[in-house]
Amino acid sequence: MKLIIAVVYVVSIAYVHVRGQVRHKLGRQLSDHSTFLAPINCFLYLFSKIPNKPFLDPADFPDLSPLQAHWEEIRAEGQSLLHSGAIKRSNQYDDLGFNSFFKSGWKRFYLKWYGDSHPSAMKLCPRTTELVQGIGSIKAAMFAELPPGSRLVRHRDPYAGSYRYHLGLETPNATGCYINVDGQNYHWRDGEAVMFDETYIHYAENTTQQNRIILFCDVERPMRYRWAAAFNRWFSRNIMSAAGAPNEVGDRTGGLNRLFSKIYMIRLRGKELKKRNRKLYYLEKWSIFAGLLVVFILL
Repeated sequence: MKLIIAVVYVVSIAYVHVRGQVRHKLGRQLSDHSTFLAPINCFLYLFSKIPNKPFLDPADFPDLSPLQAHWEEIRAEGQSLLHSGAIKRSNQYDDLGFNSFFKSGWKRFYLKWYGDSHPSAMKLCPRTTELVQGIGSIKAAMFAELPPGSRLVRHRDPYAGSYRYHLGLETPNATGCYINVDGQNYHWRDGEAVMFDETYIHYAENTTQQNRIILFCDVERPMRYRWAAAFNRWFSRNIMSAAGAPNEVGDRTGGLNRLFSKIYMIRLRGKELKKRNRKLYYLEKWSIFAGLLVVFILL
């Protein structure tokens, strides 16, 4: 049984690594969070109703059309949040999913995260919250800001159970403010939607002097079979929801985020060690992984 599990993991990691035109270096891939979910993601890729490709046609998701139809109302609430300072950086201790983005200037305001809407969202942007809640395939949503000069580094999202939907609200409408998915560029435009598979390597950059605000949604990946869709929903409801982060006091914080806040000091220690002595950092890092492998073999 251990051999079967090991083979499944190795094959899954290999597929995740070679999938697409752009790849991480092997060392980065082995320690990437997408590696730990590789078998689950390969299951989702295998039974996906939509062929695997970096960009998708938003027209294939007609249930999302109310968002684009009412984009100006959504923009008005997003601008109101921006002016009040509600779209902001979180502290790095309570946002497991996006904590690494804050250092490059990215900011967000959650509407929901794999569960019910945040109370703060229902209070501050009721119309957008109503629209999002009315579309069952939307599992998570937020307003996301990318100020001038901000850049998100190359990364994969860890879970393949959703696709990423961006609706341009207040954008430079220029090629200098763009996202690159598996080597293909797209620049945001006001009132225009784009869909992509966030488990391909992607990055974003705003080289213009104008701000960028979008509506950012995780949309459930359509599956070919009901039982596969049921598994995807179960995983989203029980695992992904545990990474929920608050906008303010009174919003739900998921269990994984509560745990993350307690162990984040270990990560900070690792970052400091990497700055001082990269060789020692990588020696320690791979020793930990080797130790975990030995424990798996011996158990």
